[in-house]
Amino acid sequence: MTTVLRTEALRKVYRLGSFASRVTINAIDDVNLEIESDEPVIVSLVGESGSGKTTLAKTILRLIEPTSGQAWVHDQVVTGKGALGRLDFMKMVQPIFQNPFEAFSRYRTVDTYLQETAMKIAGHSAAKARDAVDEALSSVGLEYADVVGKYPNQFSGGELQRASIARALIPRPRLIVADEPVSMIDASRRMIVINLFKALKEQYRTSFLYITHDLATAYYISDYIAVMNKGRIVEFGAAREVLESPQHDYTKLLLESIPTLTKKWDRPEHIVPERAS
Repeated sequence: MTTVLRTEALRKVYRLGSFASRVTINAIDDVNLEIESDEPVIVSLVGESGSGKTTLAKTILRLIEPTSGQAWVHDQVVTGKGALGRLDFMKMVQPIFQNPFEAFSRYRTVDTYLQETAMKIAGHSAAKARDAVDEALSSVGLEYADVVGKYPNQFSGGELQRASIARALIPRPRLIVADEPVSMIDASRRMIVINLFKALKEQYRTSFLYITHDLATAYYISDYIAVMNKGRIVEFGAAREVLESPQHDYTKLLLESIPTLTKKWDRPEHIVPERAS
């Protein structure tokens, strides 16, 4: 079995206030998580606001330096002591952020970002970069003509998020970390992105760490679910097992707080990707 993602004693501690009144906050507290699979997987990291899930995502993405501990992706250290160099890391792990309008500068066209990713990270020549960009855009339901010469404010939120996904796919990473990727998208378009992740997992053989507070989409999209509370992983397992037969009191509380989810689970398998405007 391949170790898709592993964290060992991963901690992030914040110390706030003056020396006399200093407060210590364990944003992530001794997180130990191991996901093994010979196939690409989607792992949802769920929990309430403040549970530590976004801090864990940012730590794996190296946007935050851990206080201690390490993280591995496919047996390569990506966070902590001995981590890969920046370029090798970016080939291995790519992000998709919550707000796509913050992922692109309003002063640069979106296609320049895609071209630079293809050349500087994926290592394509200028001649082959266009083909890599075309392929990635096509996989998310866009064409080069849809993005060339356009600035971020010329896209809908759903379109720009799909362009962001295409950008993440260009280096063909082993893991994509998606932090609340549909929360800023119109509700009628969210399932388009959700279904894209399921399709792209197979097409690109890429695993996803999907950060969300939405248990319904987590159940629908996930192979595995990890539940976070107060900076710790309190429950982990196959998605169906965790949400249909929760073992931890916090997981049960999450389910009970959402009345529609206490009923019989129903995966909306009839929903298929479509092209969005």
